[in-house]
Amino acid sequence: MRDHSDRSRNPHRRAFLGLLGAAATAPLWPVVARAQSRLPVLGFLSSESADVYAGRVRALRQGLGGFGFVEGKNVAIEYRWAEGRNDRLPALATDLVERGVSVIAANGTAALAAKKITATIPIVFVIGADPVGLGLVASLARPGGNVTGVTTLSGETGPKRMELARELFPDASAMAVLINPTSPTAANITNVMREAGAALGLRQTHMLHASSDQDFEEALSAVTRLGAAALVVSADSFFNNRSEQIAALALRHRVAAIYQFREFAAAGGLMSYGNSFAESYRLVGTYVGRILKGEKPANLPVQQPTKLELILNMKTASALGLTVPIALLSRADEVIE
Repeated sequence: MRDHSDRSRNPHRRAFLGLLGAAATAPLWPVVARAQSRLPVLGFLSSESADVYAGRVRALRQGLGGFGFVEGKNVAIEYRWAEGRNDRLPALATDLVERGVSVIAANGTAALAAKKITATIPIVFVIGADPVGLGLVASLARPGGNVTGVTTLSGETGPKRMELARELFPDASAMAVLINPTSPTAANITNVMREAGAALGLRQTHMLHASSDQDFEEALSAVTRLGAAALVVSADSFFNNRSEQIAALALRHRVAAIYQFREFAAAGGLMSYGNSFAESYRLVGTYVGRILKGEKPANLPVQQPTKLELILNMKTASALGLTVPIALLSRADEVIE
């Protein structure tokens, strides 16, 4: 008769018991994974690069923190960077949608790409152009649909930047505007800036194009050749990534240039006039927090920060041999010596 008193000596039984033991402990990892996957996920989509956005990401986290959300603790963030290549945005937006993110935060060009991919996942944008005219929202007060956000008034401040440049050169007959022709807002910027030039009494407003690093040298050298007194750099994500490059070229070609953001003046550009990036992204963070708490983007009005900053780099003005009018200096929020 076979002895069954010590079944553990049976190699087949030992293997079976081992499998049972493994089965008993295996669910622990999926449980942990499922717990992590229950975190709401913010998809951060940008047409620019991570190094440029460090300060803006901090501001967004600050806005999220105001609603109790801390990255890695009770919210996860998936970052996608197009590195200045708008053609990469559709694929990056599709990836975030397929991953099932809870909300997408995006700059203007990226938000347009995301809206084409999803009509259900909430999108919170930062944009300089008119979001109604671009079809992102039905109206500023009642966005409707799945999109809302913050407008930085770039479209409105473009003519103001030209006006500030005119204060430096009251006798100017021509100015130049730098535009990225691949931007979806290029045609609108062209029309707005030509109208602004005409309103200021300029005989000519030259539109210079740059959509690659190789274009900047030709564009900046053309400013003087065309007889333009100053260069107004239009707000564009491709240019944002290259503030230092554009500022250095402007100085080398002795071009008085003005851009929207402080980073440009800090990098050696002559002037900047516009909204604070940090404030805009903090507001985006608050809207993402409200949406994660259950509010609908359709019911969140597009926000318009009202504080605008004029920054003057006097070191650059001196290098260009310019005398800045006292009236302009007195209105500056910051003077870089």
